[in-house]
Amino acid sequence: MRLCLAVLIGLTGPALAEVTHYPAPNGDTQELVIYSTLDNRLAATLIGAFQASHPDVAVRYEDLLASEIAERVIAETDTGQPSADFLFSSAMDLQLKLANDGYGQEAAVTLARDWPSWAKWQDTAFALTFEPAVLVYHKPSFPDGPPQSRLELLDWLATAPDNLTGRIGTYDIEKSAVGYLFIARDAEHFPDVWSLLRAMGRAGLQTFPTSQDILDRVADGRLVLGYNILGSYAADQARLAPDIGFVLLRDYTVVVSRVAMVPRAAASPDLGRALLAFLMSAEGQTLLSEKLRLPSVSLEVSGAGSGVAMQAALGDQLRPIPVSPGVLVYLDQAKRQRLLRLWREALDKP
Repeated sequence: MRLCLAVLIGLTGPALAEVTHYPAPNGDTQELVIYSTLDNRLAATLIGAFQASHPDVAVRYEDLLASEIAERVIAETDTGQPSADFLFSSAMDLQLKLANDGYGQEAAVTLARDWPSWAKWQDTAFALTFEPAVLVYHKPSFPDGPPQSRLELLDWLATAPDNLTGRIGTYDIEKSAVGYLFIARDAEHFPDVWSLLRAMGRAGLQTFPTSQDILDRVADGRLVLGYNILGSYAADQARLAPDIGFVLLRDYTVVVSRVAMVPRAAASPDLGRALLAFLMSAEGQTLLSEKLRLPSVSLEVSGAGSGVAMQAALGDQLRPIPVSPGVLVYLDQAKRQRLLRLWREALDKP
């Protein structure tokens, strides 16, 4: 029986990481260190499956915000310290910046040759999931169903009863890297996004750093809507909380991927590559798709919860972000400051 010990450790500055240790089933002879944004509850399933085929590998799993992952890797590498062996983050822009700036290393696993071209960059950064942004809603508050597009959401905000306004949530894009990425893509695909955010602001929009903060509040009715929430977490929580529903807005749906890489300063890069190979395999991709509700990228996996099935059903409605240095435009400081200024103005924040 696996014994998991969760502890809190300090990071540079005030941030805290949740660290969970998974002893090796056959005794700790090697240790794989992972920095990831994936909630530990979901990660445990992947780690258990990986250890089933690598029973001599212990795992140290650090659940971090995406910005904390980037800060840790840069600081450790630049000061000559060992870093994680494997990174797995939902902030594509931050992961690609690490790769582009030389903080990753090539991980030429066999399956990389056949990986979709949009989902990899220079055998260093690999998309492993295909995750839409969704509108999450509190089912009892919408007996006739929620808005199905951003224009319908604008109409709802203009006519919603007072007891439903003030109960809308989204990511705080100054704290959430994936939330920032979603809004940046919205600004490209939907010219009226700032009008939508102003309408949300007038309706008392609340902002949060994580998906779980929003989903917990939708589940019990404190919030009636959550905008631009990672669909993978929404699908997982909807299985556990019957009052959570979610829709892919039909005007367009931004799709992000969790990007994996092996850091240049990894202490055990061979273990990082072994985990990458497992997660790219049919077994790993099926596990992501069917057990964790994280739609897969692999063209070999085409079940109902896969990215292949989603693309076949929804086609051009889906707007995936390619794994390429093109996403670095969202980290350009001038562009970032402009977008944050527009965000604060729309929400009337100081």
